[in-house]
Amino acid sequence: MILLTGALLGLISVAFGAFAEHGLKDTVSNEHFRFLMTAVRYNQIHSVIIAAIGLSTRSGGCWCDTRHLTWTGAAFIIGTVLFSFSIYLSVSLQIPFLVNLTPLGGISLMIGWLMLAFSAFMSLKNRRQ
Repeated sequence: MILLTGALLGLISVAFGAFAEHGLKDTVSNEHFRFLMTAVRYNQIHSVIIAAIGLSTRSGGCWCDTRHLTWTGAAFIIGTVLFSFSIYLSVSLQIPFLVNLTPLGGISLMIGWLMLAFSAFMSLKNRRQ
């Protein structure tokens, strides 16, 4: 499920990036366009990470406990949706209050990175024992 979600988020990032560039660029302010491109960039980067986590949890030789990676993937998915989609919807549908969700997405993404670091640390610790 994590791999599928990562792939779909990647698809959405490309589609929304094209929509923003070709459909919204001339209708939104430069500031809003920058917001959209930041959202697309975060969506793309984290889609790759989510897909990599999905691939890692599916392979038999996973480098760490797959439970940790599953929770990490969930944090990245939640963070990507809250961060990027709140900006996408806020700017494209002109619903300004949705950007109030953006910081929650950023926090979720930071938690995801922290959980990935924790997974790596635990893997190294278990390997030494």
